[in-house]
Amino acid sequence: MSAILETANAKINLTLKVLGKRADGYHLLESLVVFADVADRLTCAEADHLSLELSGPFASALEGESDNLILEAARRMAVEMDRTPNLALTLEKNLPVASGIGGGSADAAAAMRTLVRLWGDPESSLEDIALSLGADVPVCLRKKPSLMSGIGEALQPLQTMPELDAILVNPVVAVSTKEVFKALGASQGWDMDKTTEAPSLKTKRDVLDYLMAHPNDLEAPAVRVQPAIADVLNAIREAENCQFARMSGSGASCFGLYDNPFDAAEAAAALKETHPDWWIVATRFKGTQ
Repeated sequence: MSAILETANAKINLTLKVLGKRADGYHLLESLVVFADVADRLTCAEADHLSLELSGPFASALEGESDNLILEAARRMAVEMDRTPNLALTLEKNLPVASGIGGGSADAAAAMRTLVRLWGDPESSLEDIALSLGADVPVCLRKKPSLMSGIGEALQPLQTMPELDAILVNPVVAVSTKEVFKALGASQGWDMDKTTEAPSLKTKRDVLDYLMAHPNDLEAPAVRVQPAIADVLNAIREAENCQFARMSGSGASCFGLYDNPFDAAEAAAALKETHPDWWIVATRFKGTQ
């Protein structure tokens, strides 16, 4: 059988509200999540043993990782389906690591999708397997605009969401999610029982209005952990024709929204001239169509 290809698209947290913290240490969140065109690429083929080969601009950041989520996903799926994971996996790592755009989770979800195509569906719930790998893996498995809540297990797909022209910028510094939550600290007034229905966002104006009303609670603490994030946000906001800028997830990647792909491309090109050491791409956030 020829190799199976899956794309692991960047996960973008357009909003992120921290609602509380459970006794087991997991934080309860509410986040509007979309996926960008830019992605890692994972191929999978049957082989004599389990292996993972790395390539791409950010491959070196994963070398020597014995607990890589792709391998863990393959092993977990094999156990669930009573198979031996004799697989040759190849990852083209195009997304920066530990950057708030779900690269590792997206890669694990891509591995699960390849194995469903190769082996069929497991008896256990794919969502349960995904959640056992990480809080962001279930939404990455679906790869659709969603309102994510709980610790990541509660997903409400959006019925309407326009495509968004955007840029993604990362100062090429890794940010520890654990350190960002530590910097957030305890918050008064956490609403552990809050439930919200997925919004209906028909136009770009609807999206911008929603983002204005729903922040990313981790942005300020992430800036305290890694001040370079503030530099990135300021640079995006100062770029011509930027409509909105925010950090994604726990950072350090940030996004800027634009009215059309030409404005996004021009902004990305201008930023590359002034910040050649940053990772900067013009992209599009996928909608519901």
